[in-house]
Amino acid sequence: MNQPDTVRLTLPAGLRRLLTLFVLLAGLITTLASPPAAASNASNAGDGRWVNPISDVCWKCLFPMTLGNIQLAAGPQRDTNNPASPIQICPAGVFYRIGLAIGFWEPMAMVDVTREPGVMVNMGGFKIDLGRTGTGTAGQSDRPAAGTFYHVHWYKYPLIFWLNIITSLGCMQTGDMDIAYLSEVDPLWNDSTLSMLINPEAALFGNLIAQAACAADAVASSAGLPLSPLFWCAGAQGSMYPFTGYTSGEFSPLEASLLVTERMAFKLHREGLVWNSVGADSAVCNQYPSPIIPKERWRYQMVNMYPETNNCHPFGASTQLWGSTHNTPKSKKNFGYLLWRKRNCVFL
Repeated sequence: MNQPDTVRLTLPAGLRRLLTLFVLLAGLITTLASPPAAASNASNAGDGRWVNPISDVCWKCLFPMTLGNIQLAAGPQRDTNNPASPIQICPAGVFYRIGLAIGFWEPMAMVDVTREPGVMVNMGGFKIDLGRTGTGTAGQSDRPAAGTFYHVHWYKYPLIFWLNIITSLGCMQTGDMDIAYLSEVDPLWNDSTLSMLINPEAALFGNLIAQAACAADAVASSAGLPLSPLFWCAGAQGSMYPFTGYTSGEFSPLEASLLVTERMAFKLHREGLVWNSVGADSAVCNQYPSPIIPKERWRYQMVNMYPETNNCHPFGASTQLWGSTHNTPKSKKNFGYLLWRKRNCVFL
């Protein structure tokens, strides 16, 4: 049984189509438009830009592409495991369907990371009035305490479907651009105690031995793929737990923004809002719930404020080689990322 990739805020179909068209048009003209007016120092609103769905995307991150376990095209990063057989037979009710087992990396979500509630970084930096919602806090560069707090917005962003790159509906996320999750309206995001309701196992990993093991995950992530058995680790970014916007020691806003992005992906897996399609012969026909995030099947690229169009990175990888040019001192600490997920499916 197939399942939508995310549960989304319900909007009328006509409004969703209009929003999708607006996003595409706004993104395509963003390189011709003048920079947005400077925002006041008291607000992060305005510190954002429309993402161009053509020029701001690292299109080679679609690869590697495979047929069964045969690589058809190489990519900038290592691939995950794929089905051994290129031909798959999948049940479809009382019948069966036969197709080709393909694997590729799909751009399926965008994420805003911001200190100010309601600032839609990837939609030009405009602000939604969400009422009395807690404001995020800065890190070591702005105040004596090293801790920090960020809000995260998760967008459904089905680029493959929009551009008609792949035509089999079972092999891509469909629909329109939607705001699928706002951390500002989630009481678990800013309360570590409440978050234990969905991640009670966090108590097992809050010790030096468990956290020391994350050094191995940081090395593996930076070398190509994270270590899925170390699911409590976010590689070079720190610990996946708790599923909140708090980080205990921010000495790099870029690293902190990536940490809360990876936590949000894990959180949505845990809540059943994002499903997985593993590269095994027995499970490639359908998506299924995966409460433990398969970290090796995720990668990201920056799209705000400075798009990184030549490369993408595994979850947990170090930012030392590229981060210095994407994390300026004058930044208001608004970030935007495009998330890529490995897709194994049966192409009809």
